[in-house]
This record gives sequence, structure tokens and C-alpha cells, in this order.
Amino acid sequence: MSKLTEKKVSSEKIFSGKLIDLYLDQVELPNGNISTREWVDHPGAVCVVPVLPSQEICLIRQYRYGPGQEFIEIPAGKLDKGELPADCANRELAEEIGYTANKLTLLTQIHPAIGFSNEVMWMYLGEELIKTDRKLDEDEFLDLCPTTLENAFQWVLSGKISDVKTIIGIFWLNRLVHEFR
Repeated sequence: MSKLTEKKVSSEKIFSGKLIDLYLDQVELPNGNISTREWVDHPGAVCVVPVLPSQEICLIRQYRYGPGQEFIEIPAGKLDKGELPADCANRELAEEIGYTANKLTLLTQIHPAIGFSNEVMWMYLGEELIKTDRKLDEDEFLDLCPTTLENAFQWVLSGKISDVKTIIGIFWLNRLVHEFR
């Protein structure tokens, strides 16, 4: 055990939702003192940078209730219980943009909210897309926003795109494209 590790003394689930659970834990700090930690248990998620047959990337625009505004994002979604990340990636592509990927490449794994959540997010590059029927969830409303990588990269630099998973995905794709030129 690291000299920085905190040891759980007790844990109380204070909220159980459809997507997340919220816990209030008592922890022993490395110096022996006791403190509290509030944290969110999340089942994990995937996100995909989809490259359309036109070579554009398919971003989406949707309203996010927490911050109360619309965001431009890459397709993403929560893992279902027992679901493999690659299967979730193709399910989310079909639901949100109406495509599945013949080729999924794992780019990286990120922890988007380490200060308060155990969420892990698998990030894929989706290529060789095949058209399917789009199947949005009944409470999901979004617009497709296909654009070039160059435009998306400029939107990141200008602040038009501020979603962290999307920024990381666009930077990864930009790196891959420029690495192989």
C-alpha cells in the first residue's frame, strides 16, 4: 500500500439512482486522521470518434441538463451490466448516429471525474462505418454535426468544444492523422 493511500473505515449509500449511486465514506488518512469522502459509483462508459465514409467525423450536439446548455460531443454512453466496451461502442454508434463500425480501435482509457467518481471511460476510433437505423433512446434528443477534423480541432482550440472526452478524442485523432502523413 502506498504512503498516500486512504483506508475506508465505513461506507453509507446515501442515494441510489438509475445511473449512479452516491456514497458517503469515512476514511483513515495516511497520517492516521479520519475524514469523509463523497463519491459516485458509476458503471463505466464508452465514447467513439466515428469517421464517416466522407472522412468527416460525426459529432453530435445535445443539451446537457447539469450545466444547462448544449454541447458538441463525440457519441458516448453508459455500459450496460455485463456489456463489453466494444459492444457498447457499436450500440451507441447505432443509437446516436445510425452507424456501426467494422473497425474499432481502442485509443485510450480515461477517468473523467477522479475527484468524485470511479467512472472509467473507454475511448475508441470507429472506422469503416456501416449505415444502420438510428435508434435514439426515448428521452434522448440530439442533432448530428458532421465536420472535418480540422474544423473540430479549431472548435476545441476556440472553446466551442469544451467537453473533455471530445477534446481528448479529437486530439487523439489529430495525432494519429498527422503521425501517418
